[in-house]
Amino acid sequence: MDAHLQVGKNIDDDGREKRTGTLVTASAHIITAVIGSGVLSLAWAIAQLGWVAGPAALMAFSFITYFTSTLLADAYRSPDPVSGKRNYTYMDVVRANLGGNKVQLCGIAQYVNLVGITIGYTITASISMVAVKKSNCFHSEGHAASCKSSSYPYMIIFAGIQIILSQIPNFDKLSWLSMLAAVMSFAYSSIGLGLSIAKVVAGGGGVVRTSLTGVQVGVDVSGQEKVWRTFQAIGDIAFAYAYSTVLVEIQDTLKSYPPENKVMKKASLAGVSTTTVFYVLCGCLGYAAFGNDAPGNFLTGFGFYEPFWLIDFANVCIAIHLIGAYQVFCQPLFSFFEMKCKRRWPNSKFITTEHILNVPFYGEYYINMFRLVWRTTYVILTAVIAMIFPFFNSFLGLIGAGSFYPLTVYFPIEIYIARAKIQRFSVTWVWLKILSWVCLVISLVAAIGSVQGLLTDVKKYKPFEMD
Repeated sequence: MDAHLQVGKNIDDDGREKRTGTLVTASAHIITAVIGSGVLSLAWAIAQLGWVAGPAALMAFSFITYFTSTLLADAYRSPDPVSGKRNYTYMDVVRANLGGNKVQLCGIAQYVNLVGITIGYTITASISMVAVKKSNCFHSEGHAASCKSSSYPYMIIFAGIQIILSQIPNFDKLSWLSMLAAVMSFAYSSIGLGLSIAKVVAGGGGVVRTSLTGVQVGVDVSGQEKVWRTFQAIGDIAFAYAYSTVLVEIQDTLKSYPPENKVMKKASLAGVSTTTVFYVLCGCLGYAAFGNDAPGNFLTGFGFYEPFWLIDFANVCIAIHLIGAYQVFCQPLFSFFEMKCKRRWPNSKFITTEHILNVPFYGEYYINMFRLVWRTTYVILTAVIAMIFPFFNSFLGLIGAGSFYPLTVYFPIEIYIARAKIQRFSVTWVWLKILSWVCLVISLVAAIGSVQGLLTDVKKYKPFEMD
């Protein structure tokens, strides 16, 4: 029987609950996952690389990400991409096509990366919340006021919101949150673009220093700093495209007809092309506005004064977007761990029992005590780690470097070679391997630069000091 024939009103082709995702919801998930806090660091990244290498790196990463996402989309069902057996997670895809130790390697790479991203989003959201408080303080107390503020209370607030949202049972129920987050991402990116254009026009083009090669050795940085910053900038750009981690899980929300792989390819094209346009505009216009002095978070570089309400709104949009993006990235981790525990302890009532709770204006809500305890504990742990290491640029660069090669490049290429039975040393095999090795080198240098940046940040860091 064709896998896409309707088999029941509420039952899918594999006996599970019927999926309701569409091209629009999948595109929203992708945009929510891709246009994240990475967009905020792109002006800084372009400043390190310059007018030539900066935009070229953005375009290269976007092309590679889209190309490998199409390879991964075809692997969602096995062995046939249209009527084969569904693979619900990235690990399932690797298991079905590669097997062996690569399944464990994929799991480590994917879930460590998901943890890192949720920590990074906690840091970024708190920075935006602090920016709102500072902006209002300067507006009411005057520009000379001492408006120092700690990010820790805002990390706690962010974690509290995530504890509540984490009780959403599964990824398929997150479409409304992704839609809202996607709108927020467009809003703050557009505000950043508008402010950048206004600053360039007001500055007359001669106030800031830009160059073809970025920050200048001997003027802005030392030769050693230039190298480290270049490496870290590549990591930041890699982080900006880090959505392959959840690509299979997003595809698993799509309705079984039309074929998921075809819809997912369209969603990837829409998501990646839309975000690339925003990235190039935000990165290049941000660099034009601030020059070689571009800040790590380009929205905070416009100061906290006027128009204070617009900057406030942009930072609120960032916080709301990251609230949704956090869930997009942590839900696959939640599902994986809970599934493992259910298989390990199938007779445990604490793990398996669903209690019915009547919620006003909502109806019946199924609450699971294990889900409540484990997800709450996870959110608290990520918030604590974010408090210990609140370093924006270096942290994003390290996450990007760690996830880009294995999840965006290596596994999709290896899966395609295995599925298509590409012969060793054939032309296709050779150029795919060259692409894979080049991306490995890029990820390694980005990781080295980001680790060096983290070490530098740790030396300067004074815990619990107000910024």
